[in-house]
Amino acid sequence: MSAAVDHLDERLRDNGELLEAIMPSAITLAMMLRQRTMAAWMRIEFDGYSDASELPPYRRDVPGHIVARSPQYGWIPAPVDDKQKQDFGHRDMEEGIKSLEKTCLSCKKGTGHRIVFDKEEMAKLQTQINLSAELAITISRESYCKLLRVIRCALYLWAQELMELGIGGDHNSFSAEEREKAAHLDDPERFWRKALEENADLPVPDVRETGFFERFFGRTG
Repeated sequence: MSAAVDHLDERLRDNGELLEAIMPSAITLAMMLRQRTMAAWMRIEFDGYSDASELPPYRRDVPGHIVARSPQYGWIPAPVDDKQKQDFGHRDMEEGIKSLEKTCLSCKKGTGHRIVFDKEEMAKLQTQINLSAELAITISRESYCKLLRVIRCALYLWAQELMELGIGGDHNSFSAEEREKAAHLDDPERFWRKALEENADLPVPDVRETGFFERFFGRTG
């Protein structure tokens, strides 16, 4: 597999390319550069986190809206106060890139994805608001996009610094000298923290919106 840094940079800036499709090439590049910490971070982002205690801050406490299921009106805003919103109105996002991106693609702009509370948390909140209805939290499409954008921007910043070191062009392997030159970039936290600060100013696209027929019949290709 070609691991051209330049090509990775182009794909990260292309709104027709899904992050799900880009990540395997980025992982391959990191492994070829012997950047094991970067590769491990990319893999866990791609596959998802099995241990919630390992979640980075951009995946923690993602805010949402608490809703209740009404027999007459369907899902409606739940009668919660500010303290309950603060205690229950957020969710840690442990899913892998493919799942997050699929959810984002299935939502229209201005909508979101509804996640039913687990039984224990739901029972606690039901008791507090004196309501027996099923409860859920709706995470906006924008919040999913924001999370995915941080990851994509971190990869973009990593690729930019590799190119600044002169590590570009088509490669099927790297010399010991090239790997040593780039060794200090084996630091995912450095890049995702920078992405959190600068992502609004970077030339990286949000997850594109899908059209009606694409949502109805599914992605092709």
